[in-house]
Amino acid sequence: MLEPGDLYTLNAQAADGLGEPVLLVALDGYVDAGNGVRIAVQHLLQGTEALTDEGGPDSPDAGNVVVRFDADVLTDYRSRRPTLTYTDGAFTAYEGLDLQIRRLTDTAGTPYLLLTGPEPDLLWERFTAAIVDLVHRLNIRLVIGLMAIPMAVPHTRPAGMSKHSGQPGLVSTSEAFMGTMQVPGHVAGLIEYRLGELGLNAIGLAAHVPHYLSRSDYPVTAQHLLRTVGELAALQLDPEGLNAAIGTFDSELAGELEGNAEVAEVVQALERQYDTFVAATGRGLLAESEPLPTADELGAQIEAFLADQDPHTN
Repeated sequence: MLEPGDLYTLNAQAADGLGEPVLLVALDGYVDAGNGVRIAVQHLLQGTEALTDEGGPDSPDAGNVVVRFDADVLTDYRSRRPTLTYTDGAFTAYEGLDLQIRRLTDTAGTPYLLLTGPEPDLLWERFTAAIVDLVHRLNIRLVIGLMAIPMAVPHTRPAGMSKHSGQPGLVSTSEAFMGTMQVPGHVAGLIEYRLGELGLNAIGLAAHVPHYLSRSDYPVTAQHLLRTVGELAALQLDPEGLNAAIGTFDSELAGELEGNAEVAEVVQALERQYDTFVAATGRGLLAESEPLPTADELGAQIEAFLADQDPHTN
């Protein structure tokens, strides 16, 4: 039986001088509405001085890799197939899966850690135990999981963020969802849960993304995640670096809305529902006073016209 420590290789040289870093968990494979987490990760990799000359942000060698996990053990390749390149009668390249923790620095020179790669298909408990082991070995003071979820909210109102933690005091009750619900299991959530059981500091963030933009690249979500992480972890992650991308997206979306009355009506209904809730409660999430468009209605009325500008839509 594999022990948790058998799942990863630690680069002690890259780990030297970390102090008490924050670990950001940004795994692929679960929900990422608006590709908010993916865009945030790209921004962090492009903006760090830890990038090597040999590889760009998407290279397995980009940054200082502190921990490399054995993706071959953790992946079901039939459900997540890597890419083979075929050229002129032969396979010429194979792009394997990388699951790793990089050492990056913020704009003030403070080191932090970033876990990226495919969410493990297998051995969730042992992988989580490996993360717990690394929290101790690397003196990690806080783990923050990043997620973006679709919500029935308009893009014209302040972006929302759900925060949760199993450790009392890390998230105020006014910021957390109050109540009970069951959601599909995911590794980032399991890591947060197990760390909380052990009295270790972990926070989960779920940025709220308008339903009708969940299949588009929505840089506002990435900026909101980076700002919130910066506040929680005392890191300077340059969220303003996404302002240009946000400006371009806003202009394109405004043009689409101007030419589509049905879409504009949906947004206006969401605005009224949002404003009613804020007026009644003083905080922004969902109101119950006005019926919302169904997911099918949103998809039919909006995702169709956004599909042409969304390279990730099948």
